[in-house]
Amino acid sequence: MLIPAAAGPARADPPPLPTYRAAVHEAYDLARDAAPGDTAPAVRAAAVLEAASGQSQQEILGDLQRRPPDYQDATERLAALLAALNEPAATADPALASQRLHDVMSTSRYDPLHRPPTVLERVAQWIRDRVIDLLRFVTGGGGGAAPGIVYYLAGAATLVALAVVVFLSTRGRFSQEAAPRRPAGRRPPADYFAEADRLSAAGDRVSAIRALCAGVAATLAGERTWEGSPLTVREIFGRAPDAAGLRPLLLPFEAAIYGGREVDEQTYRRAEAVASSFRAPRAAAA
Repeated sequence: MLIPAAAGPARADPPPLPTYRAAVHEAYDLARDAAPGDTAPAVRAAAVLEAASGQSQQEILGDLQRRPPDYQDATERLAALLAALNEPAATADPALASQRLHDVMSTSRYDPLHRPPTVLERVAQWIRDRVIDLLRFVTGGGGGAAPGIVYYLAGAATLVALAVVVFLSTRGRFSQEAAPRRPAGRRPPADYFAEADRLSAAGDRVSAIRALCAGVAATLAGERTWEGSPLTVREIFGRAPDAAGLRPLLLPFEAAIYGGREVDEQTYRRAEAVASSFRAPRAAAA
């Protein structure tokens, strides 16, 4: 009885999933070699990519899931992803990179990340907690007794009334103080580009490429973007009509600011050429 059982087919473990790089490479090959209108390679490429990366590549998956699939855009995006995987950002001086990152995170735009909750935020959280307690009491989900809930509601109503009174009494003063401060942080893109030219001529190409990015960001998203936007430079550039065309400016900036690398003359000139299309309208208007 044991011999037939031993001779039966053995169950094999499922094959391991491909690595992220291998999955991207396979999806790229499928999309590159696919015939227009043929959906089978798109289905297979989407399955391979999704198995390795989940839903992290929404744009590429969207191209592959279209009918007919947009193989051209998917191929370009996959090629850019492969290039980024083949040349990961690294630094020879981690201590310097950490210091540069600390300097960036210490700027005013990231102050809300380091501040403790304000009094108003704590009051708002307290009110939300009391409302949750009330809902639990009403729905029978537990919580305090009814007199306690009434007490919480009375306290919340008092705080809301106090906040309304304070707001109405200081509204005019707030608007008067905010008016002269509004234009203080604004800098037109032309200022950043002029600063980049000055820094480049002085040999400080790291600061110069930072100023170029500031000028492009201000042109794309407004004059207060560089000082007050919570978005990163990559996120701001990603909203440009030709985001891929900004890579010769974005990648050296990230390598210099976050990775502590130097910017050579040739790299800076390529970045300057990319930024020139954003300063031309300003120069023409002037």
